[in-house]
Amino acid sequence: MSETTDKTAIRDASTVIVLRDRATRPRILMGQRGSAAVFMPDKFVFPGGAVDKGDASVPLAQPLPPLCAARLDEDATPGRATALAAAAIRELWEETGQILGTPGAWPGEAPPDWQGLAQRDLLPSAAELQFVFRAITPPGRPRRFDARFFLVDADALATDPDDFSAASDELRHLQWIALDEVRGFDLPFITEVVLAEVTARVHDTAPPLSVPFFRNDDEESLFLRLRGVPMTD
Repeated sequence: MSETTDKTAIRDASTVIVLRDRATRPRILMGQRGSAAVFMPDKFVFPGGAVDKGDASVPLAQPLPPLCAARLDEDATPGRATALAAAAIRELWEETGQILGTPGAWPGEAPPDWQGLAQRDLLPSAAELQFVFRAITPPGRPRRFDARFFLVDADALATDPDDFSAASDELRHLQWIALDEVRGFDLPFITEVVLAEVTARVHDTAPPLSVPFFRNDDEESLFLRLRGVPMTD
């Protein structure tokens, strides 16, 4: 992360774009932030949030694909891939009640934020997450995030995609929105940019050739590409 004179600390964050009905009429899972929210009030957003301290130690039943992990490490603090993946799975669960997981017993007591998975005998799995975008919140905002966006197919969910009964109240009006209608909603600018990337990849399930990185710092805004190198043993 670059040096900055902005007094607002930049926090690592993960965002999840869940896509369903790729072959017919593609839809994505979104919800509306509350009017009193400090960051992006009333906007329709993907589930996501800041990485917590404990995310790095959460046991993943399956890790991220090596190429995704390598790209997450590029131009970033090394070794954050696991924490970013865990944060994505945790935020998806907390805000929507949807789980990316596989059957298995937790090694010991599950942390409080992960009790919902443990009670269902599910371990978090990052195998189906695909890293597709990265953006840093511009200076001058009340909160700033270095956000990584992960795309995942709804078929990878271990839960009923239409059941939001376990969701917190952080996002209102949780719903599956058709890609051809989503721009009629009140969206943040960066969400519109990410949606363009997602729309272009609806029928392509392979990892992108490179990952766009919209980097904002005090001096300038840069649009970079993260290519990564597949990791080997």
